[in-house]
Amino acid sequence: MRFLVLLFATLFLLLPAHAQTTSAEPTATPADELIRILEDDSARAELIERLRQAAPGEVTAAPEAPPDLSIARQLAEYTRSVAQGASQTVRAVGGVFTNMRDAFNGTLNADLGMLRDLAVNLGIVLVGLFGSFFLLSLLAGRLSARIATPLAGRSLLARIVGLGLVLLIDAATIIIAWALGYVLALNAGTMPSGQMGINQTLLLNAFLVVELSKLAVRAVLAPRYPSIRILPVSDDNSAYWSFWAARIISLLGYTFMFVAPMLNGTIGPAAGAAVQVLVMATAVTIGIIIVLQNRDDVRNWLAEIAARRGQDGAGRILVIVGRHWHELVIIYLLALLVVWFANPDEALPFMLGATAQSLIAIAVGVLITSFVGRFVTAGLSLPEDVRKRLPLLEGRLRAFVPGVMTVVIWVVVAGVIIAIGQAWALFDFAGWVASDEGLAVAGSVVSAALIVLVAIVLHVVVASWVEYRLNTTVGKVPTPREKTLLNLFKNAFTIALAIFGLMLALAQIGVNIAPLLAGAGVVGLAIGFGAQKLVQDIITGIFIQFENVMNEGDVVEVAGRSGVVEKLTIRSVTIRDMSGTIHLIPFSSVDQVSNMVRGFSFYVAEVEVAYDSDIEVVKQTMRDAFTLLMETEHNKVILDDLDLPGLIALTPSSMKLRARIKTLAGKQWGPGRFYSETLKRLFAERDIRTPTPRVSYVPGAAGHLTDEGSG
Repeated sequence: MRFLVLLFATLFLLLPAHAQTTSAEPTATPADELIRILEDDSARAELIERLRQAAPGEVTAAPEAPPDLSIARQLAEYTRSVAQGASQTVRAVGGVFTNMRDAFNGTLNADLGMLRDLAVNLGIVLVGLFGSFFLLSLLAGRLSARIATPLAGRSLLARIVGLGLVLLIDAATIIIAWALGYVLALNAGTMPSGQMGINQTLLLNAFLVVELSKLAVRAVLAPRYPSIRILPVSDDNSAYWSFWAARIISLLGYTFMFVAPMLNGTIGPAAGAAVQVLVMATAVTIGIIIVLQNRDDVRNWLAEIAARRGQDGAGRILVIVGRHWHELVIIYLLALLVVWFANPDEALPFMLGATAQSLIAIAVGVLITSFVGRFVTAGLSLPEDVRKRLPLLEGRLRAFVPGVMTVVIWVVVAGVIIAIGQAWALFDFAGWVASDEGLAVAGSVVSAALIVLVAIVLHVVVASWVEYRLNTTVGKVPTPREKTLLNLFKNAFTIALAIFGLMLALAQIGVNIAPLLAGAGVVGLAIGFGAQKLVQDIITGIFIQFENVMNEGDVVEVAGRSGVVEKLTIRSVTIRDMSGTIHLIPFSSVDQVSNMVRGFSFYVAEVEVAYDSDIEVVKQTMRDAFTLLMETEHNKVILDDLDLPGLIALTPSSMKLRARIKTLAGKQWGPGRFYSETLKRLFAERDIRTPTPRVSYVPGAAGHLTDEGSG
């Protein structure tokens, strides 16, 4: 391509000289001349010689130097463009008066009739547009007041419907006034009927956009109708922000959509640029004034939110933001003005778009975090039937949900930060995620999160199922063996689930778990050699569980301690004795287990009576006591008749008799206590004496006391 361009350039250099010798064809085209030169040997040789002189050596372009992509060079380029843009803007503002003077001295003096027509046409549209809008607004205000006033204190749905009707009335007012303005522009003024000027169209379109934008602000704040206001904003704040928002929207909207384009077409681009700069500076000044006026109010508001949050991490951040928010906003507004001066065509739209995207991301993040915060604060309330079946599920969910929701909140915060960075082009997160590396990392993180979530759900499900099986109020009453095994299963499943879930999650994010597994094996082996007692505890506990020696709820004697088994693990047993003391006994110290509630139980009653008591009367009394026992509610747990062996021993001072009452396992103490009390009462009624030692005084024995035994 370069050779052809050079060829044609040389051809045009040769054409003047060649035209002197080929005057016979004055109308020949360059293509014809090129063909003629190539066909003529001498001309072709001359062309080649000229090409060699014009481009000696190989006709190849020199390799271009690689562009300088250093940060210093890029910063220099950017600052140069900013300086040039600012200089052009200042020059335009400075030269606007000269251009306006020239325009008035020249063009405007010649076009006074055009200016008169423009003023008449715009005046008619202005008067008709804003006059009709004013009258329609008065009528719409009365109608809206009739709709909004009765809705005070009504439900949220009713207020939303009322707000929608009021907005429809206001929108209809704007559209009708806009349509009337078009009718006037097409049928009145100096333009032929059915035609309108471009400036009239600019005015009408600016009116529609500006008023609809102000309508959107009124929809949010509802300054005139507090009864249908959705946001919790006071009347003063609503009126304040509506006033300033309407003024800024009108200032910027009518300037950029009507005044500046009209000046560009009538006077010149410099006039339009000057007005735009002046309006932008005015808008930024108003914004700074508003920020300074509300500095303390916003700081106090953020401090109250932080106090309600208990001064947590987010609360402390809000306090810091409250102290310096006005400085950040003022810096942003000044930067916006500088960007407008430097490059209004490219930098300003980018900055405004990034700002809008950032505000949307922050609003969405605040809504999500507020919903999550209210969900956590309100807590979980399960239905009554679920609480009855699973009494521990609500507490378990309340323990897990706040942690999960905290993670969700931090994920939302990270998403907002990423969205803001993407909007301001600080990094291309979307492009990175779309790449192979980004897809791999995102997939790994999502997979790990799903594994952790599934592990949590499985833990809750299994724990709830065990809780349901152990619940004595619903379903089948679990046996002690089921209680023991289900609790052991829950503990073992939780440990295994935590280990495997952690390993799988680490594997998904790229961590090599093989060294971890090998290290766990080595550590386990070292623990096995170094902690022999622990190994002995576990092995003994496994055999105790296999042999089903004791279960939760049994009354046992283990390692010299007697009591009720409250908890069994693979390593130890927890026993509560009669005084309520808890004893944790490792299985390595257990050499014997005495279970008092396995199968059935006996209450053994042993009594001692005096030698002069009638054996048969004593035995009959013991049978009568058992008869009275069977007449009480204790008969439900007694399995057999009274086992009365009779006299079992003779002591130097008494006779000993024994009786046994067979009961359900672990139910012997209640009937036994009642039987002993009844037997004591019957002995007293029938004058059956128990042996008691008696002391007598023997005279002449030096005052010594002698024990004469009992009887």
